[in-house]
Amino acid sequence: MGSMPTAVVTGASSGIGAATARSLSAAGFHVFCVARRTERIEALAAEIGGTAVTCDVTDEAQVAALAEAVGPTLDLLLNNAGGAIGTDPVAASDPDDWRRMYEVNVIGTLLVTRALLPALVASGAGTLVNLGSTAGHITYEGGGGYTAAKHGVTAMTETLRLELNGQPVRVTEIAPGMVRTDEFALKRFGGDADKAASVYAGVREPLVAEDIADAIVWVATRPQHVNVDLMVLKPIAQAAQHKVDRSG
Repeated sequence: MGSMPTAVVTGASSGIGAATARSLSAAGFHVFCVARRTERIEALAAEIGGTAVTCDVTDEAQVAALAEAVGPTLDLLLNNAGGAIGTDPVAASDPDDWRRMYEVNVIGTLLVTRALLPALVASGAGTLVNLGSTAGHITYEGGGGYTAAKHGVTAMTETLRLELNGQPVRVTEIAPGMVRTDEFALKRFGGDADKAASVYAGVREPLVAEDIADAIVWVATRPQHVNVDLMVLKPIAQAAQHKVDRSG
């Protein structure tokens, strides 16, 4: 690989992760495509000349194996593995749904960050990007478990920036609003396609995965002294969580 910069993208099997892996590859990175679904990441890695690493980010042993596969230095880490489950009010929520969301969004991000941080530091110019959400900054009805988890990601990102001050690692949170991807809403509604589609009903142009990938590549390719702390991206149709133009 020579001097080609390296990137790790978790949750690379679909959506924002897959789109960002493609965009980073086009920008000159060798991308480690990381997810649980081996077939998908192997196809993606073959397409972009990257490396597929099967890994459940909530499993410490698998994350250790990922760090081993990546090697001693790493230029960019995108912690994108995450997701939402359910839209129940707090009073009717299943704690197992909350545990699962916290495990993947927060603990998974912790484990991967902890394992790969030495390689980011060793690069001499590392960039750590955590995929947050507008749900990490505001709350909304039916979003209790997800907003709690994403607020956790925001707090961890801000803490890391403080703790890594003086180290050659930038720390960024990308916080998208309404993004239409193949699986995010479907997963949230337990596979109910009609409910998933209703999230975007009448919204002319929600964001797409490529919009977020563009933002991540832009952040990663700024001069190293420039740290983009937080980037919030929403479609023009979404003024706020509770204010969405559905006239389309």
